[in-house]
Amino acid sequence: MIGRIGVIGGGAWGTALAQVAAAGGEETLLWAREPEVVESVNAGHENRLFLAGIPLHEAIRATGALDDLLDCGALLVVTPAQHMRSVLSSLPRTGAPLILCSKGMEESTTKLMHQVAREEQPDAPIAVLSGPTFAHEVALGLPAAVTLAVEDQGVGETLRSRLARPFFRPYLSTDVAGAEIGGAVKNVLAIACGVVEGRRLGLNARSALISRGFAEMTRFGLARGARAETLAGLSGLGDLVLTCSSENSRNFSLGKGLGEGRAAAELLADRRTVAEGAHTAPVLHRAAAEAGVDMPIVAAVNALLSGEASVDQVLERLLARPLRSEGV
Repeated sequence: MIGRIGVIGGGAWGTALAQVAAAGGEETLLWAREPEVVESVNAGHENRLFLAGIPLHEAIRATGALDDLLDCGALLVVTPAQHMRSVLSSLPRTGAPLILCSKGMEESTTKLMHQVAREEQPDAPIAVLSGPTFAHEVALGLPAAVTLAVEDQGVGETLRSRLARPFFRPYLSTDVAGAEIGGAVKNVLAIACGVVEGRRLGLNARSALISRGFAEMTRFGLARGARAETLAGLSGLGDLVLTCSSENSRNFSLGKGLGEGRAAAELLADRRTVAEGAHTAPVLHRAAAEAGVDMPIVAAVNALLSGEASVDQVLERLLARPLRSEGV
């Protein structure tokens, strides 16, 4: 039986997940690095820095001390992917299940988040929560469905029972790698779709990019041990469609700005938001090359973000690729 939930990460998504965990009236402890977030949540039941205007459940309490999470029955880990290792290495070992909610790959190792977590917290059961979700909608209690992937079915059922709400539906899977890969790859593809929007290339082009991007996701996922049905589910195709279709996506908005001719450095300067796809693109490009997987859209996004090529140049490269069978 899981009682109090801890949430590590006081950004928009961490706050929204705290709202889910607290919806049943159970105390939920939100750890935030920013003192102003801790003060805002505790004093006014609002995260004015990252999720302004949305009242938070009174059962949510914020803290700036990781030690306060020691007696939580499970921990939702929502720190940015490139900070996952440092945060988990600082977290006292409790043996409580860790539910990883960040989407990306570690830059220095190309490892997925569950691999990082197992190295830093070897005693904890590891789960992954991923799917088509915008934080503000979840925080408002609008309907959403996600994949909850965990190898131990019993642990998965316990976690699902604690987190499920009429408006928040977790679907169980044992494919931890697949759930992670879908979330990581779709962020890079969303940047590409944003470029299409910013360049006004039309809905036909966006649809084609989503389809061919999903083919890249599938090739890479299968090469890294994912299952095809996971990649075609909520954490893969479902999240891809959402993220590639709305300016509420930080990755899509980044791509749109690039398509409009703005510089990547300017677009990434806002420290209050994290476009994980910008950090994932070079790592994914390197991992794909190491695995011998052809990912031309990912390569194009990486070239664009690194300044190696302009928008016109990457478009020319993609449109000049040899015609081939659709299944390739």
